[in-house]
Amino acid sequence: MWMVPTLLGIILIILGLLHAAPGDPAMMMMGIGSGGSSGEVSQDGVDYQARIDAFKKENALDRSFLVQYAGVLGPFNVKPDGHELFGGDGRNPYGGFLVFDFGKELLNKNKHIGEEIKKRLLSTTLPLALISIMLTYLLALPIGIYSANRAGMTIDKITTVGLFIMYSIPVFWAGLMLKLAFGKTGLGWLPVIGLHSRDAADMDMLPYLWDAFKHFLMPVTVMTYGSLAYISRQMRTGMIEVIHQDYIRTARAKGLSEKTIIFKHALRNSMIPVITIFASILPILIGGSLVIEVIFDLPGMGEYMFKGLLKRDYNIIMATMTLSGVMTLMGILLSDIAYAIVDPRIKYS
Repeated sequence: MWMVPTLLGIILIILGLLHAAPGDPAMMMMGIGSGGSSGEVSQDGVDYQARIDAFKKENALDRSFLVQYAGVLGPFNVKPDGHELFGGDGRNPYGGFLVFDFGKELLNKNKHIGEEIKKRLLSTTLPLALISIMLTYLLALPIGIYSANRAGMTIDKITTVGLFIMYSIPVFWAGLMLKLAFGKTGLGWLPVIGLHSRDAADMDMLPYLWDAFKHFLMPVTVMTYGSLAYISRQMRTGMIEVIHQDYIRTARAKGLSEKTIIFKHALRNSMIPVITIFASILPILIGGSLVIEVIFDLPGMGEYMFKGLLKRDYNIIMATMTLSGVMTLMGILLSDIAYAIVDPRIKYS
């Protein structure tokens, strides 16, 4: 139940930060940037300020902060006294999140943000994120379990050092190094831009899949290695704590095999730290990775948010950041539910 007021607070904070940040979409529309001055006139005699004022009025940017907040939330187009809230035609330039309408881009009225988000999610962000998350858990959990059962041994120390080095490598640096090493400037093995070649639509099935695999390889690698290193360490910590408890010693005393002890008795209780992390990973499904998508020129949600920031397009930024906030809340909720599934001692009343 607390998700609803929390989401309202998230939207309020995002809108407040947008207003506090430098830059103005009206200035960007005129090509002035954020440094334009009031009343500036071009050489051909066009009054920029008049155009800026008209743009702000059209998009309700001249209204009060609370009026804009109401517009972001829903279709509140008319005041109680009958006066129009958002212009003469009653149109809400923000769409209204409560009716699942993200409106249109401020600087491109022909482009619906909801349709653009859907296209980018299905074509780029979701495939990349799902592959990355699946690989992360499929590799991290066995590595964590293996290290926990060999804690203190040479192989565990080598694994620990390797994973800490992997986790410490910045994502942007890793992406750039991979492009330099395997792109045209290096070995020339892999493409470094986009998810498909220009002629991919004309390819047969197997060449098409091979082309997609080569394009996905570097972005997925960069998206995966950091989470893999972190989750495997959390899995190791949770498993070490569990395997030293009394009921595990009792299971060993009964003569159960080590495989049965680990996967039947210890694994579920050691999953609590890993499940907690899921709340921070889930937003990647919607928000994507801004850095990775910009580096590899991928048309996903992260790149869309970045372009919105550059253009100071409030509608794009509000939509993408709010969706990321929703996914964070959903991740927390699913984590809470998963706690009770993996650990019968946890009950919710």
